[in-house]
Amino acid sequence: MTHPPAAVCGRRRSLLQAGLGAALLPLAPLAVRADAYPSRPITLVVPFPAGGSVDLIGRIYAERLAKVLGVSVIIENRDGAGGSIGSQRVARAKADGYTLVASSQSSHLANPLMHSNLGYDPIQDFSAISQLSRSLNALVVHPDVPARTLTEFVAHLKANPDQLHFGTAGVGSMGQLNAELFKSTLGVKAVHVPYRGGGPLISGLLSNQVQFMLDNLAPMLPYIQSGKLRALAIAAPARPAYLPDVPTFAELGHPTLNTTSWIGLAAPAGTPADVLQTLLQAVRTVARQEELQQTLEKNGALPPDEQTPAQFTAMMSERLSLYKDLIERAGIRPE
Repeated sequence: MTHPPAAVCGRRRSLLQAGLGAALLPLAPLAVRADAYPSRPITLVVPFPAGGSVDLIGRIYAERLAKVLGVSVIIENRDGAGGSIGSQRVARAKADGYTLVASSQSSHLANPLMHSNLGYDPIQDFSAISQLSRSLNALVVHPDVPARTLTEFVAHLKANPDQLHFGTAGVGSMGQLNAELFKSTLGVKAVHVPYRGGGPLISGLLSNQVQFMLDNLAPMLPYIQSGKLRALAIAAPARPAYLPDVPTFAELGHPTLNTTSWIGLAAPAGTPADVLQTLLQAVRTVARQEELQQTLEKNGALPPDEQTPAQFTAMMSERLSLYKDLIERAGIRPE
């Protein structure tokens, strides 16, 4: 059998390699595009039941983020243990940006301070991305309380130490931490009455079983506007248009009490920086939409502060330190 000369074989090999290379060239950009984030649906874990405030904000953003990112954003309600079960699921998830959590002060502040065995650290086990919304808090009293201003109310509390009762949605809840901070800041004494959730708490205040509370404004707003409850001060950047006669704590000289609640977005620690940046820009794009801001306002919320992830993390760390000291001084213990 006669073999072709070596030079001919060499040319054939070169042509074959060149042909394969040319055939593979169109595939390279497709491979890059396939790996670009995001290329498949994102799961947003809401660590609370459907219908609550965190779920509401999560769904408001999921629909709009899907349009910006070009992939579905699927809500997964993984409730239980005050937000801890769902948060733990995300802390242990693959750090690739496809499993996120709607964080809150309950899951990433109150619970970690009250329980040492949650299975996650709110700072170390997550990459904070952005706030999604802020909620106003308000000091609200029953109309039978003989005080129409914060100054009068503080004077009344000091004249009647431990005679008035304040209600919260449970031991270690943000409502209790807010009220304890109020007591500590203004040097007053009152008795804590924990309820099993926000609904029973409002019923207790309406029936004068407890005389005041310092918690989320939104569920109390209809009763304030109807005169069934009285708001003395609001934790807000400015007086809301729907309660123009109620001053902020900052106006009254108490900036420490003028902190809003927040709902945020976080990924597992170790998520790539470029993925986090993509998510941050998507959130900012949505948050700047006038329609989104109007939707938040209708649901008693404010647009997020445009913090960097580092600023968001620093804010959480500061509040963890503030409330940890408060819990120790007040002797608050889990039930």
